[in-house]
Amino acid sequence: MAGEKVHLTREKETLLITVYGKALESRRPDSLLQDRFADEAVRRIDYDFARLKVDDNLAVSLAIRAKALDDWTSAFLAMHPNAIVLHLGCGLDTRVFRIDPPPGVDWFDVDYPEVIELRRKLFPPRDHTHLIASSVTEPGWLDAVPGNRPAMIVAEGLTPYLAADEGPKLFARLVSHLAGGELVCDAYSDLGLKFVRSSPTFRATGAELHWAINDPRELEQAAPGLRLVEETSAYKPEHAARVSWFAGLIFRLWSHIPALRKVGRLLRFQF
Repeated sequence: MAGEKVHLTREKETLLITVYGKALESRRPDSLLQDRFADEAVRRIDYDFARLKVDDNLAVSLAIRAKALDDWTSAFLAMHPNAIVLHLGCGLDTRVFRIDPPPGVDWFDVDYPEVIELRRKLFPPRDHTHLIASSVTEPGWLDAVPGNRPAMIVAEGLTPYLAADEGPKLFARLVSHLAGGELVCDAYSDLGLKFVRSSPTFRATGAELHWAINDPRELEQAAPGLRLVEETSAYKPEHAARVSWFAGLIFRLWSHIPALRKVGRLLRFQF
């Protein structure tokens, strides 16, 4: 059977990095994600993934980040089984399948129309899962989202691609529209964006990065009601055993050098 051809460029093409990395990690016997849906999707896509130069270290790193956000999301849904989830810039991530939320949860996957079209071809439909074909920075898509239920907002691998003036505005619109809940995301400092830009994997897509979050508390002022409750390094020393010795050394250094601790972080806000 012929695979699904993809014609994504620049920022949109980077979603292939993440789904491929998660698929590779899920083939490991000690996989964190055990993401068979990502693996099956990659096998169905007609694309030369070798050009992205995704190695084991990157695959494991992507899985570590995803697992942390999965855990935060699952914990929120355990407390709020009638919640909504907004999965912003969802790409081809299979979080809704990994978490398998209870039937009282309405899940909204939001991304560009061509990405949503690809999702429809690759993944089976689910009850209470809604696909919204829009740029996350377009305000109109929020009209389809109920504002009177607890909300979990997940933005994985999204913030660097937003314009520096659009990111805070997006967060402010979300907080204003929704009754309350949590927002979780990854964030990169200026130094972190330099590291990502220098990566051969990233350069292969021709994408551009814009928004560095050096001080996450500045978002509290940009989006009144947003409150930072947890900030953690994306990669911790205990993860070192899952990667090469050199990558493991970097993980350990990040925990001891302040500038490196801020390179890549996971943030959890309440509102």
